[in-house]
Amino acid sequence: MLNGLLLVLLALWGGLIPFVGPYFNFGFGSDNAWVYTSDRLVLSILPAIAVGVGGLILLASSNRPVALFGSWLAILGGLWFVVGTTIAAQWNISLGAALGGQTRQIAEQLSFFQGLGAVIVLLAAMALGRFLVVGVREARRAETARVEPGRVEPERTAAKEGHGGPGSTAAPDWENRAGPRHEDQRPSSPAERTRRATPPSRR
Repeated sequence: MLNGLLLVLLALWGGLIPFVGPYFNFGFGSDNAWVYTSDRLVLSILPAIAVGVGGLILLASSNRPVALFGSWLAILGGLWFVVGTTIAAQWNISLGAALGGQTRQIAEQLSFFQGLGAVIVLLAAMALGRFLVVGVREARRAETARVEPGRVEPERTAAKEGHGGPGSTAAPDWENRAGPRHEDQRPSSPAERTRRATPPSRR
């Protein structure tokens, strides 16, 4: 599934960019690459793990409840990218000031958090909608399964009653009617046969 693959790639970006961005003077706070801090863990690594696991679930699972769980997990990770910096500021958690000038700072803020989270939420929501909405084929299949027993039952009833519904192999009513009994078809006596065989005399 394309959405799952894109979510995994975005998760890799969100989890790794704080560590490799300083190589290009692109990041927050320190310009030292591959520096682990608890702030990066809360604001970047944990949501990236949630999005990555959700994307992998969407890629690997064909079970609808499991895929729904993966979609919601990715949505929650994306939401944390969007609002995490605002909420974490109340806990004195921060990556520091963005590096570079004003344009670069805007790009850093969007690509690290708000913009990245918005794209993740969009992709995960599209995947979620795909599993929530019943497809047209599934709806038709369910409708057919509901209607078919009602079509078959009258035919079976007609066959049992001898009315011969469409496609029925039951014998028609006239074949089921009682014919002359065997004893009524016994040959008559010799005198009777002679009388029947003799033509009437002319007047």
